[in-house]
Amino acid sequence: MEIKKSDCEAINIDIINKVKPNMPDMNTLYELSDFFKVMGDSTRIQLLWALEESEMCVGDLAVLLNMTKSAVSHQLKVLRTAKLVRAQKKGKNVYYALSDRHVYTILQMALEHVCE
Repeated sequence: MEIKKSDCEAINIDIINKVKPNMPDMNTLYELSDFFKVMGDSTRIQLLWALEESEMCVGDLAVLLNMTKSAVSHQLKVLRTAKLVRAQKKGKNVYYALSDRHVYTILQMALEHVCE
């Protein structure tokens, strides 16, 4: 990966020196960017919102969102890979739920922000 150099001089070096130590490392920022890419899909937001309300299986999610089971499964795989949802087998079905309270909090805060 190539590191880009700035083409300008600092105007407020004190501010730069104050902010720079608090910046996450680039790998963390890339992971954060990937997280928001996953969250940036309306279908996945619908799935997360439904799972915020209740643990559900693929078939019920497909009916709720008027989607095919295949499409729901594909999106759930993306959400599982991003560690936003967890799965638990109960009998013949697999039930999905939000992985933790952080996901719920992020959804609630984002909703509050867009409703302002």
